[in-house]
Amino acid sequence: MINDLIADGLTRVRNASMRKLDTTKLLHTKAVEAILGILQNKGYIQSFNVIEENNKKFINVVLKYDEHGKQVIHEIKRISTPGRRIYKSKDEIKRFKSGYGTIIVSTSKGVLSNDEAHNNGIGGELLCSIW
Repeated sequence: MINDLIADGLTRVRNASMRKLDTTKLLHTKAVEAILGILQNKGYIQSFNVIEENNKKFINVVLKYDEHGKQVIHEIKRISTPGRRIYKSKDEIKRFKSGYGTIIVSTSKGVLSNDEAHNNGIGGELLCSIW
């Protein structure tokens, strides 16, 4: 049984990207779907869609590569874990990797990128980082 579905989803995306696969399938949760929405908006993945098989929901993710076939995702890491939650205020999540990377934050207004959270003036739990 998998306890941390966010970490499982990030690992599946990381492994599929390293193996240069076109798609990968993740277990569905609202948090994973929100994270994938941010990754798609920031240009780290091409697209994703929710599918249902045998009364279970999955998310099919289409990965993105540059014009030379290299992976767009250099590093994707889980920050906060179920055993160790990491919370930061709005001032502590301004920029990541000098603006080249993104931190995904779970806030009271939903799951947001670090730029959106800082612009809205709210902090929250740091879910993952990507660049």
